[in-house]
Amino acid sequence: MSLSVVYSRAKVGVEAPEVSVEVHLSNGLPGMNIVGLPETAVKESKDRVRSAIINSHFEYPDNRIIVNLAPADLPKEGARFDLAIAIGILAASEQIPKDSVANYEFLGELALTGDVRPVLGALTASIASQKLNRDLIIPKDNAQEASLPKQARIFATNSLLEVCAHLTNHTLIAQYKHDYSQDTIAPGLCLSDVKGQYGAKRALEVSASGGHNLLYFGPPGTGKTLLANRLASILPAPNETEAMEIAAIQSIVGLPLNWKHRPFRSPHHTSSAVALVGGGSYPKPGEITLAHNGVLFLDELPEFSRQVLDVLREPLESGEVLISRAAKQMVFPAQFQLIAAMNPTPGGYGANDSRTKRYHPDQIKRYLSKLSGPFLDRIDMHVEVPALPNEILSSNETSESSADVSLRTEAARDRQIHRQGNSNAKLSNKEIERYCSLGSEQTALMSQAMKKMKLSARSYHRILKVARTIADMKELQNIDSACLGEALGYRQLEQLLANIE
Repeated sequence: MSLSVVYSRAKVGVEAPEVSVEVHLSNGLPGMNIVGLPETAVKESKDRVRSAIINSHFEYPDNRIIVNLAPADLPKEGARFDLAIAIGILAASEQIPKDSVANYEFLGELALTGDVRPVLGALTASIASQKLNRDLIIPKDNAQEASLPKQARIFATNSLLEVCAHLTNHTLIAQYKHDYSQDTIAPGLCLSDVKGQYGAKRALEVSASGGHNLLYFGPPGTGKTLLANRLASILPAPNETEAMEIAAIQSIVGLPLNWKHRPFRSPHHTSSAVALVGGGSYPKPGEITLAHNGVLFLDELPEFSRQVLDVLREPLESGEVLISRAAKQMVFPAQFQLIAAMNPTPGGYGANDSRTKRYHPDQIKRYLSKLSGPFLDRIDMHVEVPALPNEILSSNETSESSADVSLRTEAARDRQIHRQGNSNAKLSNKEIERYCSLGSEQTALMSQAMKKMKLSARSYHRILKVARTIADMKELQNIDSACLGEALGYRQLEQLLANIE
């Protein structure tokens, strides 16, 4: 029977489900039909495959060819199945042994000449094939990223002819080994570039130590954006699991792999809700997924549409986003750390500044009303960045580098991982009761602050998490009044709103 089965991988969100490429040659008018929910680029593969087979000096079967991409209910997109279809046709026509393809998975786009071109999502395909103990034959341009998992068995090829020579044991392709020397970290921005702003720097270190969301507000030119851009440089390095997740997401969207460093994404304020959270007819990841295990920076926060900001509320709580369409539901990871910057008034200056007097209080309220209460509740720290005096701007003082600060943030994060298995920002309510318990003095202080600042229950828990981080930075077993007082001091936006009232 002229039937062969070859294995490949689809690209669905951040996953790579298995696809069985079944090829059947039968009598009838010559031609190829591809079934199994293929989209346009997959249907067009029949012309690429035919030319690639002929130009690689094989015989294209003069039969009716049926190609089934199973499972049939899984949408197939892109040219990633070209190589698997060509191998299936050659195996069904007995130009290569059928049993030689059983332990392999094939991924790659074919040129008309028979060359193999790279595809997106090679790393996720490599991880999935490794779990089934199969070897992966892949374009050479994808080999570096696909070989990142240490147990993966990758065979990199330039052409269909090379693959067939390997499968027939004529000329074997050597297993590709990952070259870790090529995985360099690009030099980042350094915190020493920021003059003064010691309170804002302290808040940035607390944010990095516990993974807390942070909002800077203040007049223009005070260094809000400068500070925010340096958060990634003081974050603890990602562990092996986090690094693999970062690399997998970068692989599926075609970004250069920078898996040793936490991602930093800074979308423009004109970005749509779909651009931020992901979506489309075939759902694709948005900015919050590209910032997974890293930082999402929203500059000029009130300039974003309120509807766009409010779609971030659920991902900020759950660490993932569910995209629902009529035919498909897809979950994207979104464990990002949010940092934002804004001016306190439409004119940019503080409510008590003389330059703000030309704005009516209603205009200021309307400007700030773009930030909904539930959204602000999910930001742990609101810190004012005041204007710097001229003597600091003109001074030659040097401050700590990012490398020095990151040593402290990593030590504080290690204490959290050792105690509860995750960062303080991810503590559940039960874990808060266990690890953030307060003494009688601290309880009285917190009760007074709740009444005076009109804090919600969510704000209450987030203040406790920040206080726990400050205690970890001081290597304290319990939260003392100084830690709690500092954490309460990082809710300065409530004071701004109260002054406007």
